[in-house]
Amino acid sequence: MSGNGERVVFVLDAPGDESLHTGGTIARLLDDGADVTVLFGSATSYDSDASAPTTASAGAADVAAARAALGETDPAQWRVLAGEPQGAQRRAVLGEAFAQAHATAVVAAAVDPALRQAAVDAAGEQGVPVFLSSRVSAVPGVRLTAIDVSDHIDKKLAALAAYPGRWRLDGRVVRLIDGTEALVTGTETYASGSGPAQPAELEAPTVGSRLLAVLMALFAGALFGVLGTVAHQTTIELGSLTIPVGLTLALLASGTLLLGLRLVVHDRLVVLAAAIGLVATVFLLSLRSTGGSVLVPAGVPGTVWSMAPALFAALVIAWPRIPARRPTA
Repeated sequence: MSGNGERVVFVLDAPGDESLHTGGTIARLLDDGADVTVLFGSATSYDSDASAPTTASAGAADVAAARAALGETDPAQWRVLAGEPQGAQRRAVLGEAFAQAHATAVVAAAVDPALRQAAVDAAGEQGVPVFLSSRVSAVPGVRLTAIDVSDHIDKKLAALAAYPGRWRLDGRVVRLIDGTEALVTGTETYASGSGPAQPAELEAPTVGSRLLAVLMALFAGALFGVLGTVAHQTTIELGSLTIPVGLTLALLASGTLLLGLRLVVHDRLVVLAAAIGLVATVFLLSLRSTGGSVLVPAGVPGTVWSMAPALFAALVIAWPRIPARRPTA
């Protein structure tokens, strides 16, 4: 959302959808100096329930008014795909349009699944990042990015008002012809995708994959416990100062392991497995062996190493999930 040198292409079903689904984002990008291109698959709106185009449409005057309300002065930046292509031809046409626009990002906000997938595929072929509007695509398990458009609500409402044939406005409530309602809020949310090789909709982990992750985390925790126990007594003498290098590195490593798993995997069970492997290994190695040797001798380093991993594990597992930070301009 920096706007500096960004060239963003929006793909939607028909005129009016750009204002309803992405109007605030378009207005914000234009205000930030970005180059915005809006492509419509058809001049006629798409009905997801009927899986076919509807009769609701917008005239050239409506489109011009909406475009001006959002801040776009170049009519050529908003256009319907020539000939309203279908199938593989549509993907080729979209790819050519992305190349001509030198797109740095594509926003696929089409309700028509074929058009939306064509946009994702065309962008993937050119290595351009794709963002799916969360209002037109179900994305379970995918983190959403919320764009703050609170400063551009008035522009979005003005653009929506340019399409009286498609809906009616009552304050911030948009009443569509089919009777459904949509509330205009200060955020517009998107899910990132990348093309056919990595779809935006991620499948939930299977029982087998989750079990494998738990076992690997348990092994990693045990390994870190062994290495930390062996190294935690290592010190460096600097004059009269004794620096516990081994204990410091052992604590950093164990804490990084637990925190990294929590941030990357987002599964408390996996983190718990790593914590069990770590804490159990430290406990077992702290016991006196049959030969009388002790790997964790009494003293401050041994006490800290025996207690700190369990404390780290409790904090990391109990810490609430932190929502994604909202992007800034």
